[in-house]
Amino acid sequence: MDFNLNDEQKMMRQVAAEIADEQLAPKAEEMEENREIPGELLAFLAEQGYFGMFLPERYGGAELDFATYALTIEEFSRGSPAVALVVSVQNALVGKPILTYGTEGQKEKYLARVASGELLGAFSITEEDAGSDAANVQTTAAKKDGGYVLNGRKLYVTNAGFAGLFLVVASTDPAAGGKGLSCFLVERDAPGFTVGERFDGMGMRALDVRRLEFKNCEVPADALLGAEGEGLKIALASLDGSRIGVGAQAVGIGQQAFNEAKKYAGEREQFGRPILSFQAIQFYLVEMATRLEAARFLTLRAATLADAGEPFSAEAAMAKLYASEAANFCANLGVQIHGGYGYMKDYVVERFFRDARVTEIYEGTSEVQKLVIAGKLLKG
Repeated sequence: MDFNLNDEQKMMRQVAAEIADEQLAPKAEEMEENREIPGELLAFLAEQGYFGMFLPERYGGAELDFATYALTIEEFSRGSPAVALVVSVQNALVGKPILTYGTEGQKEKYLARVASGELLGAFSITEEDAGSDAANVQTTAAKKDGGYVLNGRKLYVTNAGFAGLFLVVASTDPAAGGKGLSCFLVERDAPGFTVGERFDGMGMRALDVRRLEFKNCEVPADALLGAEGEGLKIALASLDGSRIGVGAQAVGIGQQAFNEAKKYAGEREQFGRPILSFQAIQFYLVEMATRLEAARFLTLRAATLADAGEPFSAEAAMAKLYASEAANFCANLGVQIHGGYGYMKDYVVERFFRDARVTEIYEGTSEVQKLVIAGKLLKG
């Protein structure tokens, strides 16, 4: 498999790196402190085409491939993992599912607005008893008067505070379990729909993550995305693509932790010389760089398979599993190399240490990734 980047991919990566260094990193601490991503920054990213990366030009999209998406998310994550996740959700969990499963009417109604940033989106499947057990969704969608009525609650919905469109997985046939789940496009002003309180997370503190509540929430029949009973299929397929983004995000977090650690080690002197000259520190950096390179290639491998139209569920799970563990490994050593300074908020490695942790949890825990991979290994 050829992992050499073409000229367009190299150019897009360079542009994303410049945005990360010039637009995201300088604002990251302020966004962390304020727990908010400025609207003007999101508008800038929309103008640059980052909210319609997979979408056709006729909807205002850039028609980019998964490899370019992964490279972009990696670079953005060096500057601000929180901003990178907003971009990832808008593309992999909002625009891509509507493009793949939506009717022509749904595409015409939403995709141009998604690409332009006029309409930001969120994806919602998690509930109190439906986390790793995604098929155990208890939110219901009952047919009524030519539409559906939703009742239930959702947890940990990224972008919920400012999203105007929510992809919601609910049960249209509770007796059928996972085979009875369906996916709905719910607009923010739908009657009976409430965006609840915001969660206060350990890391990625600029993200707006909230609860959702549906009390006799009425949506029209054309809010159904795909067919009834396809909700779990749509969710899992969307998460496969999103896991490539999380793998890339983890690589970006780990890479910046490495960059900061290497820089600090060259400046910090102990025993009369820079600590970078000590073999122990060199070995730390070697282990970090090696794991990051492996994680990057696993992520690009999954992206390349996706671009070729080949099955990539297990490969995306491998990328997400390994890269998230590599990110935490690198963030941990980044703090260790900084010593006491690394434990303080004055140094960026403290934030990356907290940001890295969630990559082993969201879009499926590491344990779930292992189940996905085992399913392929044991098949047949």
